[in-house]
Amino acid sequence: MGKSRCPGLCFSFLKLTSSFRKCPLSKKSLIIASACVVYLLFAFSRVGYHQQRRDRRIYKVKNRNTRGLYNLDVGDALQDSLDLQTGASFVVPTRSNVVYITLRSKRLKPSNIRGTIRPKLRRKVRRTKSADSAFTQSQRAALELDAGQIKHNLARRISSGENRDVEYRTLDITHTFHINEQIASYSSSIRIYSQRAPPWLSAHDVETMRFLADAKVLRVKEVSHGDSPSFLMFEGGTGGLVTNSNHTKSNVICGGQCGVISSPVDTTEIFAFHLDRVLGLNRTLPAVSRKFSFLHGGQSCPVVSWDASLYPEGLVAGWSNVKLTWGEYQNALKQRCWLKNTSPKPDSGCSTIHHYEWSKLALFDFLLQIHDRLDQSCCGFRPRQEDSCVEFGRHAECGDPNFIKLTNIIHRSHDPRRLVFTNNKAFFDRNEDNLDFRILDGIKEFPEEAVLVLRSMRLREKLLQSLFLDQTYWESQGGRQGIDKLIDVIERRARVLLTYINAHGIRVMGMNA
Repeated sequence: MGKSRCPGLCFSFLKLTSSFRKCPLSKKSLIIASACVVYLLFAFSRVGYHQQRRDRRIYKVKNRNTRGLYNLDVGDALQDSLDLQTGASFVVPTRSNVVYITLRSKRLKPSNIRGTIRPKLRRKVRRTKSADSAFTQSQRAALELDAGQIKHNLARRISSGENRDVEYRTLDITHTFHINEQIASYSSSIRIYSQRAPPWLSAHDVETMRFLADAKVLRVKEVSHGDSPSFLMFEGGTGGLVTNSNHTKSNVICGGQCGVISSPVDTTEIFAFHLDRVLGLNRTLPAVSRKFSFLHGGQSCPVVSWDASLYPEGLVAGWSNVKLTWGEYQNALKQRCWLKNTSPKPDSGCSTIHHYEWSKLALFDFLLQIHDRLDQSCCGFRPRQEDSCVEFGRHAECGDPNFIKLTNIIHRSHDPRRLVFTNNKAFFDRNEDNLDFRILDGIKEFPEEAVLVLRSMRLREKLLQSLFLDQTYWESQGGRQGIDKLIDVIERRARVLLTYINAHGIRVMGMNA
């Protein structure tokens, strides 16, 4: 049957071609033109069909991206409705059950700060070298000398008062200064754009920061006592803040809520406060950066919260200080004093400080390389000629541990078991090959919460969120670029500390008690 069809088709084709050849030329041209038109119409229809399908596919993709993860397509809804009819469970994605996968590549630009930054235009501030932060001791000495001259010049316009051995002189603030402060107070330098502050800052921390940065200055005092260096203090309107009235002896100096004004070179006090809160230690006093039109040429100065409980016997008696030598300190670490609330033996040589406090202090001081507390003689690193330990000859005492004294070991009068980290003069210009590991001597355990932050690779993100709150400090350090340089130093030291923990088998444990 198939063989009979093939000759028939061939005969029909030959007959058609022979009749086509016999047609006149005009008729041949018309047939060829008609065939070309039919072919072109077919080709254009196919191209238009494919183009329409492609546009529809692109539109679907764009529409899906604009609607986000939490909206469903119509087709998906129909499919899910069938599942509901058959008894299947339907779960709408939420933030708790959606898994985000990100590929961590080499960061060419700093990551964004989540939950704090809102887009806004900011005026560029011209910065001079004097406004930059200084962390070397040579630059620190020069600016401290300048601060002393400013204090001396202020003495012409101040009235003097005296309380036993404590001398304080109150600065006469003019009406013009009050007007400038009222104008500046309309815009707070503590910027919190989200509904609440980062979780590592308590409500009291935020309230104190706002007071230090925005409170109306009522009076400024220069306080000096004994051989200790004088300091400036301002007293401001409390604005509803509750002050502690139990310390009546200290209220002679500060009648309400006060802040201690430091030199512009002590900006590390602010960084130390935020690092302390991010690590969960909570041992530093709140500190912010603030500009005073009458002081330091309008430069930003660190302002630390005044805590009268650090002076239980008044300013004359000084801090609630624990006096220990290096040998006594190492013996106290071996005795594990006050662990599990067990009272130590009278001959154990223990102080009033809980054993876990030394671990927190060592971790904090190592990251910031603060050697004034545990290594005042600079025995754990190579000091420079301009360092204070070399100038005063303390570096020569490193051979005898009984002559090396711990300094600035402070606690509150009502809480003798916990330390308070004050005078946090950190050094960011010390290289990794010259870190002070003597700070870690005798430490056998570290706080778990702080170590988890260091291991989580989120230290930078948290520090950026926290430091961003203080706008004056942020801008004084050069903005994001300057802050990133400081965090780079802390991250490198954190990696060194984690390596030290693994190499020496140091335990990581909870220290909330």
